[in-house]
Amino acid sequence: MTKDPNCAYCAHGELLAKFGIYICDLTQTRLYLFKEQSHPGRVILANKDHVGCITDLSDEERNAFFADVAHVTKALKAAFHPGRINYGAYNDKGVHLHYHLVPKYEGEFEWGDVFAMNPGRVTLSDEEYAAMIEKIKAAL
Repeated sequence: MTKDPNCAYCAHGELLAKFGIYICDLTQTRLYLFKEQSHPGRVILANKDHVGCITDLSDEERNAFFADVAHVTKALKAAFHPGRINYGAYNDKGVHLHYHLVPKYEGEFEWGDVFAMNPGRVTLSDEEYAAMIEKIKAAL
């Protein structure tokens, strides 16, 4: 596997701990709970290898990546019952392929708008994060 020691998703250290909590490995990705939970159930799927773009993957790897996206989307729908799930892939600052999966709830915060990257509105206790992670794992 290709790794970059300066990348949060590769190093799994303090930089990652500032914004995410590891949940599990999937076929092509690693799943993280996003600490800022204005949208309950928001997660990040990061490719296991350090690649910068979806076009850097082979056809098989790309298909596995999107199969993981679909699998987690189904789990988030089952666990949290959002009205919709938004997907964000930003590659201009962090050059490690990752997707934000953001459950959106009709009539609530940012419905109908693009989600804010880090609105800083909702953080949880360690116990609440653990309960949310267990809920996601149970639905995977």
